[in-house]
Amino acid sequence: MINSSNAVQDSLLTGLNEKQLEAVTLPHQSALILAGAGSGKTRVLTTRIAWLIQTGQVSPTGLLAVTFTNKAAKEMLTRLTAMLPINTRGMWVGTFHGLCNRLLRAHHHEALLPATFQILDSADQLSSIKRLMKVMNVDDEKFPPKQVMGYINSCKEEGLRANAVDAYDPHSQRMREIFEEYDKQCQREGVVDFAELLLRCYELLSRDKNIRQHYQERFKYILVDEFQDTNKLQYMWLKLFAGIGKEEPNNCIFAVGDDDQSIYAFRGARVGNMRDFEVDFKVQNIIKLEQNYRSHSNILDAANAIISNNNNRLGKNLWTAAGAGEPVRVYQAYNDIDEASFIVDEVKMLHSDGWALNDIALLYRSNAQSRVIEHALFSNNIPYRVYGGLRFFERAEIKHTMAYLRLVSNPEDDVALLRVINFPARGIGARSLEQLQESARAQDCSLWQTAVNKVGNGRPGKGIEGFVALIKQMQEDAKGLTLPEMTEIASTMSGLKNFYQGEKEGEDRIANLDELINAAVSFMNNNGDALEDNSNGLTEFLTHASLEAGEHQADVGADALQLMTVHAAKGLEFKAVFISGLEEGLCPHENSLYENNGLEEERRLMYVAVTRARHRLYLSHAQSRMLHGQIRYGIASRFLDEIPEGLLKRLNSRQVQKPSMSTYGNQNYKTTLTSNSSEQKSAMPWKIGQSVSHAKFGQGVVVSYEGNASDMRIQINFGREGLKWLAIEYAKLEKV
Repeated sequence: MINSSNAVQDSLLTGLNEKQLEAVTLPHQSALILAGAGSGKTRVLTTRIAWLIQTGQVSPTGLLAVTFTNKAAKEMLTRLTAMLPINTRGMWVGTFHGLCNRLLRAHHHEALLPATFQILDSADQLSSIKRLMKVMNVDDEKFPPKQVMGYINSCKEEGLRANAVDAYDPHSQRMREIFEEYDKQCQREGVVDFAELLLRCYELLSRDKNIRQHYQERFKYILVDEFQDTNKLQYMWLKLFAGIGKEEPNNCIFAVGDDDQSIYAFRGARVGNMRDFEVDFKVQNIIKLEQNYRSHSNILDAANAIISNNNNRLGKNLWTAAGAGEPVRVYQAYNDIDEASFIVDEVKMLHSDGWALNDIALLYRSNAQSRVIEHALFSNNIPYRVYGGLRFFERAEIKHTMAYLRLVSNPEDDVALLRVINFPARGIGARSLEQLQESARAQDCSLWQTAVNKVGNGRPGKGIEGFVALIKQMQEDAKGLTLPEMTEIASTMSGLKNFYQGEKEGEDRIANLDELINAAVSFMNNNGDALEDNSNGLTEFLTHASLEAGEHQADVGADALQLMTVHAAKGLEFKAVFISGLEEGLCPHENSLYENNGLEEERRLMYVAVTRARHRLYLSHAQSRMLHGQIRYGIASRFLDEIPEGLLKRLNSRQVQKPSMSTYGNQNYKTTLTSNSSEQKSAMPWKIGQSVSHAKFGQGVVVSYEGNASDMRIQINFGREGLKWLAIEYAKLEKV
């Protein structure tokens, strides 16, 4: 029996490298395992659990293992079942929220919850907050419900109840009042949100000594995956289980993480927990897993060079026995269209050489960047899949804006009307919509005509009357405007931009709305000559968007290029990786320059992106890019300069010459000119100080201009409307 047991132990440890073996066979002590990208982190965690069980140091139900996703927990249990002949059903392996739910179910009475308490998902929580705010007569424009929800969840993730939150002005005091009433409402209804699961569990363990001691005595071994992603409350929760605060805590935590891959500060992740862990748990030795089993050394050396510029790292240096591999390829594009064309050509070449499209990924910093490359892939019939998100024209904010544009073009469009008649919310309830539809059927006419008739009869209801007035005003304002300008008023007059500004992740949605303006500009550049003289291009653009939103994304399981943000790519790996948009302001993002440690987080994002590649890595940036409907000239990301030149293979010179067919539409674009160039002056149709008139903004005075003949912009002071930058080609200005 002993020999059989020893044989199992030996088989568990077979193939581990020196540092992995040291981590797996640690004695009973708390430890921090600094696990670099591709260093076998999951194998170390699961083997550690199997080794503890096999050597009799703990029973399967006597340890606690915490993961950040249900997928990771399931993977861990599957591997354990393959390693040992045990039943994993009763093991405490799961996410923070899953384990808290399990504990609260067992002690619902002590937690002051009903036995059948229900869990609110994000949508349910938002509905609950909206209902409460209506009862409290809270102005949802001053206090957007999604902003209130983010505030409540953030407070809870800091371990704070409403009575412990500081409030210094009327706005923060009102937010605190809503938080307090929301807690009371949830308690009355016997429901908890996700943040409440953890906070309620922490509070129960804090105040109930018997329950706390029970679990402290039960779980002598606590293992935590992705420790760098823990927030403040999660770390406090772990300390309670470990018995920190007692004179001699008997429990130990095996924390596995990588401070260089901490990229979720916007979700509350606190990379400083790793430093605090060293002190709180008296960690004597940090075990560094630095041998990488994923990438060649040129890729790893590039990643090491980039991340070495961050301060206060725990410090590690990835290496591999796989050899140097290929150099990192760098491409400087003329513009974003040229960048997309380059990527498409390289993907085609790789595919023709036998590479599966599934093994190739394109990463970008923000979702809005995907539109240009999606269009290029669509045009070249290359199957693709957007991982962890939606294709550009499928995103909710884009579909909402397009619905408003469809109503401007044709208000009889019932599908578009139903999509946005109460979005953003304008007080039109389900019953009002049912009555509107019943009336439309009875009168055999469109919903729009029915709504107009109701307004004419003086019985519309405030919400419907406001909606009809909005669409009519949008139609009136759209007269004489260019397609990009119409696209912009669709997102602003509708209230969509204001609505998304109150969202936790509203910045990405607003960036997508801005990118839709770019799509309109690009469409006019490509198709303007083919339009009828009196056409503003709206109908044709709506058709174009519908075609690109069709069923062109690859089916699940089909071979397809993978598109995703860097955040979505964490934990994945690919044979070849393209990282696009490496310009200052995009990567690193411009907001990072104004945030505490923001640049360091952006550098960690770049590190994560680079370490997704196994064999081949492409880095690309563009000299100019369309942003908010205007050409912007950028400079290469500082992260490119942080990579030693010896690791790079530049596919073109630093100074890119104007390509023959690298265009926005059918117009060649040149690099930026100085403001006093002769080409600018000859192309400038308006003089500084000249009075002009614009269909939307009224009369104004020309104050400045920039760019050249093909992409010139003019700055005009419109008085009450203020200073506006307009594209000369589409502004349609008239002399006054």
